[in-house]
Amino acid sequence: MTRKEPAKGTAREKVKPSCLAVEVLLEEKIEDVVNFLGSSEVSRSQLYDDILALVERCLIRIALKRTNNVKTSAAAFLGINRNTLRKKIDLLDIQCRD
Repeated sequence: MTRKEPAKGTAREKVKPSCLAVEVLLEEKIEDVVNFLGSSEVSRSQLYDDILALVERCLIRIALKRTNNVKTSAAAFLGINRNTLRKKIDLLDIQCRD
């Protein structure tokens, strides 16, 4: 069986070579978390959403810290709209000073 090549324009194809090391590191850490949660009572159907929320929460906190809690700058750092950032801060219950 041969390995299927990714279709043109896939997300994998757009990853910069310098980001591949980061991707490998993230994959290892996320696998550790999944293995840790695997034996607990966490619902498998919630796993994807829970991991995404954790990663988003971490990214937003890092962006806020790097920009001294300036939401406009944090949104620009993340490459998202300021209003999207505000909604995610509320949704993910992230504490930050205004």
